[in-house]
Amino acid sequence: MRRCNPARVVGVIPHSMVEREWAKRECTELHVVENMHQRKMLMAERADAFLALPGGIGTFEEVFEAWSWRMLDFHRKPVALLDQDGYYQPLLQFLQHSVRHGFMNAGQMELLTVGEDPATLLPQLVQAAGFDPRPVDVSQI
Repeated sequence: MRRCNPARVVGVIPHSMVEREWAKRECTELHVVENMHQRKMLMAERADAFLALPGGIGTFEEVFEAWSWRMLDFHRKPVALLDQDGYYQPLLQFLQHSVRHGFMNAGQMELLTVGEDPATLLPQLVQAAGFDPRPVDVSQI
């Protein structure tokens, strides 16, 4: 993991994953919790925004939860997908399919920001979270 100063990296990981040696000890802060529920609660409390990079089932679950909580007004934080190399295009097509069939609506889709370029998407999220959108050097993150 590469970090630029003064960037802060906060890790939140269940104890069982630490035992498997999946913890990134280089984090500025590393919080070890008992289970995934505690992990998600702490992450939601500390986050200013939610950004899903290309990932698998755990990433999907977490971004959908953050998005549904946003829709339910449990928080007002921006939620985004980094659609690097078109990774999320099949998912986005499926979501539009759900809108066409009436299971979702356009307003729900508008709560999800999608971007292909981290250098553009990160400042958007920073601004949407209410912070100064100064340029972010994503090459050092």
